[in-house]
Amino acid sequence: MSITNFEDRRVIVCCGSGGVGKTTISAGIALALANNGARVAVVTIDPARRLASALGLETLGDEPRQVDIGPTGTRGELWALQLDAKATFDRLVRRHAPSPEAEQRILDNRIYEHLSGAVAGSQEYMAVERLNELTDDPRFEVIVLDTPPAQNALDFLDAPTRITHFIEGKSLRMLLSPGAAAGHLGWKVLHAGSSTVFSILERVTGAQLLRDLSEFLAAFDGMYSGFSERAERVRALLHSPRAAFVVVSSADDEPVREAVMLVERLTHDHYPLGPAVMNRVRQRAECDPPPRDALIEAYADAGAVHPQDLADRTLAQLAEDDARARRDHDACARLARLLGDRAPLEVPDFADEPVEIAGLEHVADALAP
Repeated sequence: MSITNFEDRRVIVCCGSGGVGKTTISAGIALALANNGARVAVVTIDPARRLASALGLETLGDEPRQVDIGPTGTRGELWALQLDAKATFDRLVRRHAPSPEAEQRILDNRIYEHLSGAVAGSQEYMAVERLNELTDDPRFEVIVLDTPPAQNALDFLDAPTRITHFIEGKSLRMLLSPGAAAGHLGWKVLHAGSSTVFSILERVTGAQLLRDLSEFLAAFDGMYSGFSERAERVRALLHSPRAAFVVVSSADDEPVREAVMLVERLTHDHYPLGPAVMNRVRQRAECDPPPRDALIEAYADAGAVHPQDLADRTLAQLAEDDARARRDHDACARLARLLGDRAPLEVPDFADEPVEIAGLEHVADALAP
C-alpha cells in the first residue's frame, strides 16, 4: 500500500493521539503527494504550531504559503498554512454579511469579539469553514488536514453537526424573533418579574451586554442558513469517497488503543478510511551482533583502556535495541490484527528528527515506497 494511491482524494485527514508525530506524518503525506505531481495544501488546526517547525519555516499564517521542495521537474506544489480561527471568522463575515453596514456592526461588536476568538468549539467549527474555503480554491488538488490529538479530532468531526443543531435550535430561533431582530431581544421577556435568570444577568452584566447581544444577533440575521449549508457540505465531503482518514499511531500501548478506538469510531460513523500509519518504528539489525571476543579484540586494537567493559556495554545496547525493535514489530502486527489484518504503513524511527524538506523526504519515501 502507498499513500499515493489516495492522490485522487480531495481531503486527507490525519488523526491520532498526542505525541505520535501526527504533524510530521501530515507533512510527509503532503510532500509524497507533491512529489507525485499533485498540488497539495497541508493545513494544521492543532494550536501547538508544530507544522512550521516540521517544514523548516519560522512561522505559518492563515494564508497558504508555498514551500520550496527543490527542482520541480514532474513534481507538483506544496503549500502550508496554520488555522487562524479569528481570521477565518472575520473573512466569513466580510464575505457573507447582508450589507456593509451589517458587516461593520458585527466586526465592531463586543459579543462577536469574544465569540470569534474564545468560545469553546469555535476553533473546530472555523476549521470546517477553512476546509470549505480550501476545497473551493482551484490552486489545490488535495488538502491534507493535521488535526489536534484524538479527542479534539473527534470534536472537529462533530463540529458540522453541532453548528447545524445550534442554528436550527429553538433557543436561537427565539432570540431571532421579530423582537430581537428589531434590536429589543424580547425586552418584555427579559424584564418580566418571573425571569429570575435574566434579571440576575442584567444586574451582573448591565443592560449594555444584553444590547450588544441583541445587536449582534440582529446583524447576523440572514447569515445563519449559510453556516448550516456550508457545514452540511463539509460533512458530506468528509463522508464521501473524495475523503480519506489516516489514523497515526506509535508502538506504545496507549497510542495503539487510541488508534483502534479512532478507527472504530470512524467506521461506525461511515467515514472513509485510508491506511493506518505506525510511526517511529525501530528497525531490527540486518545481521547478528559480533562475538564478544571479537569486539574485545577490536576495541583493544583501537587502543581502548577497558576493552572488555566497552564490549559488554556495546552488546547490552545492541540487545536493548533489538528488544525495542521486536516490540515495535509486534505492535505493528497487533495493530494490523485489531484493524482486521490491514497492515499499517511503517515509518522508521530515524536517527535524526525528520524536519525540513530533506528530512521529510525520508518520511515521504516510507509512505510512498
